[in-house]
Amino acid sequence: MSDPSTSMPQGWRAAVTASLRDLRALEPAEQRAALASFAFFFCVLCSYYIIRPLRDEMGVTVGTDGLQRLFVIVFVVMLAAVPVFGWLVSRLPRPRVAPAVYAFFAANLLAFWGALSKGGISPALAATFFVWVSVFNLFVVSLFWIVMSDLWSSDQAKRLYGLIAAGGSAGAFCGPLVTQSLVHVLSPTNLLLVSAGVLGLAGLLAAILAARAPRMPHDAPHAPTALRDVLAGATHVVRSPFLLKIAVWVLLANLISTFFYFEQARVVGSVLTERSDRVQLFARMDLASNILTVAGQIFVTGALLQRLGVGLAAAAVPAVAIAGLSALAISPTLWVLVVIIVAERAVGFAFSNPAMRVLYTVVSPEEKYKAQSFIDTVVFRGGDAASGWLLNGVAKTLGAATATVALLTLPFAAAWLLVSLTLGRAHQRLADPTHEPAHAAAPDGPPAQP
Repeated sequence: MSDPSTSMPQGWRAAVTASLRDLRALEPAEQRAALASFAFFFCVLCSYYIIRPLRDEMGVTVGTDGLQRLFVIVFVVMLAAVPVFGWLVSRLPRPRVAPAVYAFFAANLLAFWGALSKGGISPALAATFFVWVSVFNLFVVSLFWIVMSDLWSSDQAKRLYGLIAAGGSAGAFCGPLVTQSLVHVLSPTNLLLVSAGVLGLAGLLAAILAARAPRMPHDAPHAPTALRDVLAGATHVVRSPFLLKIAVWVLLANLISTFFYFEQARVVGSVLTERSDRVQLFARMDLASNILTVAGQIFVTGALLQRLGVGLAAAAVPAVAIAGLSALAISPTLWVLVVIIVAERAVGFAFSNPAMRVLYTVVSPEEKYKAQSFIDTVVFRGGDAASGWLLNGVAKTLGAATATVALLTLPFAAAWLLVSLTLGRAHQRLADPTHEPAHAAAPDGPPAQP
């Protein structure tokens, strides 16, 4: 089950260097706003990555049958929450929205802490927490970028978003570091208090930015994605072979990632019996993948995309998956699985995810925003749900062990690799200045923001 929340812009190192230079040229009030934005994103992702290992441990608690159902629930809850979130952002005074939402989520964490402290972990509570964290991540990150789009003009965003995004990478590094360091000292449940405190600080910084930072001119008001915009993207995906291949790529990616996630829950649950040990392992996996991701983004991503092309960059994670599935078929052990999952996440975030974003640059704005919203929500979460049912059904029906299911999954990984290379060739053709588009999307209003 992949997670795109920590994906950084291409040219991260150059962007941060340029942003630091531009930061020195800003007025003192603008400098404070930029640094507060950095700290804001740090707190958002640090809070999430403190509790993400707890979510994964809850996945172990509910088991693969429970995960199969939870993926469907996450999909349904997300579809229901998207229009509610859009209504909230569009109707309420914008300076109040972010502090209120972050305060609400922090209160949720306190409520979970109280429930876990008094009653322990029941299957229903574990399932609720798993779904809540999966939806929480989507909205706190989206809300952060809405605040940023209100605060900075387009020109300032181009100059400063590299620095601001680096705050998120720092938070993604520190969150699992906090968890793996403190889980045996505070207990997993008490880590919810730490996450709530960090998220509360994010809400405070949002309020400070809204109330005290200089208001910047806007090129256009930000419109949060509505459910009708998401579903309208389905039309663009169906009628465009290029966008349909992207959707297939995402579905295959989710199938493979879900296999690894299910095996993680099963194998870790059978090998590690102590809850704190499982949380610590998941935190260390997050920490390792995030360190490798940032290193790859700084030193490799730009050169890989420019020299080898989008297709090979997108194919990097399918290639890792093929190697990983082969290794699991030979030696289905915990530490082989850990290495594979860390490698797959790091390669995906550092290389394949940026490559997939580049693919959208050759389609019309109408297709870009609506189709991307549809793929990132309905296809992404729906793919999780469908993959869970498929893989768990195969394992239960055939009584297959990890090695057997890994072998059965290998053809899908090979198809994923083939689709990646096909997309690379299609992107190269569409990016050719002499290429004549097969059709032009008829605009029906301003495109929704991604």
